[in-house]
Formats: sequence, structure tokens, C-alpha cells
Amino acid sequence: MEVEKSNKPMYEQIYDELCKKIINKQYQEGDRVPSEKELAELYEVSRITSKKALELLANDGLIVRLPGKGSFVREVDLDKQVKPSKAINERSKGLLIGLVMTDFDYGFGTHIVHGVEEASREHDCFPIIRRTMGLIENEIKAIKELLHLGVDGLIVFPAQGEYFNEEILRVAIDKFPLVLIDRYFKGIAATSISTDNVSATKKAIHYLFELGHENIGLITPPPVDTTAIEERMEGFTLAYDEKGLAMNKALWATDLTSTLPNAFTSENIREDIDKIKHYLQENPEITALFAVEYNLALIAKKAIEELGLKVPKDISIVSFDSPEFPLADGYLFTHLKQQEKVIGRKAVENILKMKSHSAVSPRQLLEAELVIGESTTHIKK
Repeated sequence: MEVEKSNKPMYEQIYDELCKKIINKQYQEGDRVPSEKELAELYEVSRITSKKALELLANDGLIVRLPGKGSFVREVDLDKQVKPSKAINERSKGLLIGLVMTDFDYGFGTHIVHGVEEASREHDCFPIIRRTMGLIENEIKAIKELLHLGVDGLIVFPAQGEYFNEEILRVAIDKFPLVLIDRYFKGIAATSISTDNVSATKKAIHYLFELGHENIGLITPPPVDTTAIEERMEGFTLAYDEKGLAMNKALWATDLTSTLPNAFTSENIREDIDKIKHYLQENPEITALFAVEYNLALIAKKAIEELGLKVPKDISIVSFDSPEFPLADGYLFTHLKQQEKVIGRKAVENILKMKSHSAVSPRQLLEAELVIGESTTHIKK
């Protein structure tokens, strides 16, 4: 069914049409109005959109929704003008955008939020932020709550894990405006924005090659189908292939768990420090480490120092990310700096394009800058 061209979101247009039909008595008291499924088919929209329209009508007291039976027109006092939904009035000028983040700190994430906030302000949008602390159940709950609030689009930084969130899959299938940050899910048609992890990692490893390092260790949490980590491991392997060197996977430590969701405790950190100490003692040929995360670089530096060695004199370290203003002793790692603020801005811009039915590229990759810090040096001769 075609509707008049309007700048309003589709659910508001559906709301307006149903509201007029109720006022004009096309739907009378007690009549059943079309269901979510029927409205979705009639207007060629997702069921999320049609559900939002019915919820607005219910909130305004025009219909009553009976689970398992349908939605029915309530008695309407025609002497009183039916006012548009408060939710519509309060944000008639801009879109409401949900931002679901695992977390954000000085290592990674804070500038993504800054980018989302800046772009939202420029485009007269209103972001609502929910943190999940990396837990799938929190992620599912946050997405459901934001959809219930009537957001016009979702930006999601998914939790790490072996199983992806079925709520994201449902939203993607319904073609609801959705942008994934930092990673993508294989087989799901959803727009994603992330760093080009493969190229970035190759850049870091080739830099270590230039410093004379060939026996480079890789330290990472278990990848568990987390695409960002998988891509960094792929970039590590490709760098060795391009250099024509044989890579020894025995120099990889992939069982570090302290940086996983809800695992960053003093006990787990201590366990990972001891794991790295044992790993370095078992592999004395290692002269440099590549850490896939900033916090792992901190843990590795602590382990090296507890062994009576020094960074970078004895072992160099390159990491993904490092605080813009290093804390504690002011130590700056050589690191790959991601374009966090650009990621946040692009996420908002992509939501706006989707709302205007403009074409959006499914996978958008950004280059990372290699920033030389204090943690790398030429190999000792």
C-alpha cells in the first residue's frame, strides 16, 4: 500500500492513518484493527515498525491490545481532540538512535561514543546508550528495551562469544536500520563498520620485521568466533607469508581470559601474568609480542618485568589501542590507533541513510594508524 510522501518515520505514518480512521469511525468501538503482520504486509514494512504503530495507538488510549486475540478500538470521545502521541511530539524533529556497547574505557570505546554523540547532535538525533558489560543476556535485554522505546535505528557493538545474539538476527531479518560496530556476523545481512584488522595487523608485524624481530609471539583471548580477533590472527599469518618467513604457531598464547567479559579481576589477571611468564620461559627465542588488546599488553609488560627483563630492551611489545593520555607511569605502547570517532560518526550517518532508503555498503573498513611508542626497539645483536 502506498502512503503519501512524508519525512516522518513509517510507524508514525501508519499511526496517523489508523488514528484518522478511528476518528472518522471507519473503525468503530469494538472493531478489530489490522494485526502487526497484516499492517506489515499492507504497508510493506517490518513487523517491528507495525508493532510500534500499534503501541503508540495503545499508549494514546485509542485501542486496547489483547494477547492472542488482537487489537480493538476503545471508546473515543469525539468532543475531545485526539492528540498525537507524546513520544512523537517530543522528538518530531529528529530520530531516536539506540547505541548498545559492551563497555567503553580509556583503552577502546570512549571515542566511539563521542563520535555517535557529535553526529547525532549535528543531525538532530537523540542517542540512548546501553552498556551490556559483554553479556549476551544484557545485550538481548537492551535491544528489546530500545525497540520498545521506539528507536528508529540501532548501533550495536556486539559481545564477544561463540553464539551471536538471536535478537540481532531478528532485527536484521526484519530489515530494521542496524549497524554493527567492530565486528560482523557471518551469514547475517547487516551493515558493519570496523577497523581493517587484517591490514592493521600486517602493518604492525612488518614494523617489527623492520626492527629485526622474526620470532614474534602473539597473545590473545580465545577467538571464539569473534571476527575482530580472528582477523588480527589472519593478518599476523599473512605478514609472515608476505615476508617469506616460516611462522611458528607454538609462539602463540591463545588461552588468556582475564580480558573477557566480567573476567577482568585481580585473580584472573594474576593467572594470566603467570601464564605469560611460563610461556616466555618455554619460548626464550621470542623477542617481540603482538597483543590483540591494550589490556593484554599491560599484563604482558608486567609478566616480562617479573621475569627480571625489560620492555623494550629484552622484549618489544606492539598492541591494538593505547590511551590517548597514558595513565599510571605515563607509558605509551607502540600501538595501532583505530579511528574510533569516525566509526561512531559513520554509524549514525548509516542509520540516517537507511531511514531515507539510500544505498549503504554492507562492510565498511577503516585504516588504523601505527603510533610508535616506548615499547619497541631494534633487536639486540
